[in-house]
Amino acid sequence: MSGFFWTALPYIAFATLIVGTAYRYWTGERGWTTKSSEFLSKKSLMIAGPMFHLGLLMAFGGHVIGILIPKALTDGIGISEHLYHIIALGGGIPAGILFLGGFFLLMRRRFDTPRMKVNTSTMDGVIYFVLFLTLITGFGGTLLNAVGLLGDDFNYRTCISPWFRSVLAMSPDVSLMADTPLIFKAHVILAMFTMILFPFTRLVHCLSFPFEYFMRSAIIYRRK
Repeated sequence: MSGFFWTALPYIAFATLIVGTAYRYWTGERGWTTKSSEFLSKKSLMIAGPMFHLGLLMAFGGHVIGILIPKALTDGIGISEHLYHIIALGGGIPAGILFLGGFFLLMRRRFDTPRMKVNTSTMDGVIYFVLFLTLITGFGGTLLNAVGLLGDDFNYRTCISPWFRSVLAMSPDVSLMADTPLIFKAHVILAMFTMILFPFTRLVHCLSFPFEYFMRSAIIYRRK
């Protein structure tokens, strides 16, 4: 069963993400929205929104660097393993605090405000729960690894990162994930389930950018 998670599931997740997102855009473009709720509750959003999105961007950038850049490359340009992890923690800890803190504030806003709660769908609840578990396992694993509770021999750059690159190369190496700590295995699996759910949630709005905004005619407002 474990082989399924590290061989088949990644491709199921990628295929669902790409095909599902394209299908939803082509068949339901009018539903391609975050369903803005600012008019229902604006005050708390001013802090929670920027925190969450800044943390998301920082975490995403850190994952891209940590997963796609091989350890041999950073070693080759003179960045020691110790220095690399200091840099990674220097960006990863603040990213996790912002990401997780913003998420909790957004969840409090959504579920503590009656008008927000009634406008929350079942799929919203599902994706929020999966995101919560993904964030907790990722941030928790990072902290446990930083204080040495996952063992001195564990280094995600020698197991998770090369495994992910082997998946992209269409030749997944299951053995690389064999000794990965459970909390990081859970984080990777939850991230793949997030990818599977993505096309069917309000998260699709992150793929939109108002290019037409820069070319549209100016809107003129006149007082009555």
